[in-house]
Amino acid sequence: MTDIGSRAPTTDSHGTAPPSTAWRGWLFFAAFIMLLNGVTWGLQGLMALVNDDYFHVTASGLVLNVDYTVWGFVHLVLGVAFFLSGIGVLTGNRAARGVGVVLAGVNALVAMVFLVAAPGWGIIVIVTDIVVIYALTIHGDEMRNAI
Repeated sequence: MTDIGSRAPTTDSHGTAPPSTAWRGWLFFAAFIMLLNGVTWGLQGLMALVNDDYFHVTASGLVLNVDYTVWGFVHLVLGVAFFLSGIGVLTGNRAARGVGVVLAGVNALVAMVFLVAAPGWGIIVIVTDIVVIYALTIHGDEMRNAI
């Protein structure tokens, strides 16, 4: 049976790293989801910057009265941050893990806000973000130990 339970120590009594568990695969999944979200947010930001008419709702019809140019820049910056954080998770960077946890939390909150508009997709995004947050917070050191 594969041990995917509690955190393992960073080294054993002989100074060698413990063997990686199945959570290393989940960390690769989390990093892939972060890269995918970064690209998606970046593309949404570019669409908002390039073409104000791309989205069906006018800026005055949004919950927050924000110009699509501001919305586009925010999504572009957050998308780049999410993408770079995903790359950092693949290298075992702790700061990238922290940024990834925060951005996955933001992504889950945004999905909750739009849950009425797209309930199926919103639930998938929320569950995926919860898995990403769990993998990064509890088992994130396994990626760092594997390098």
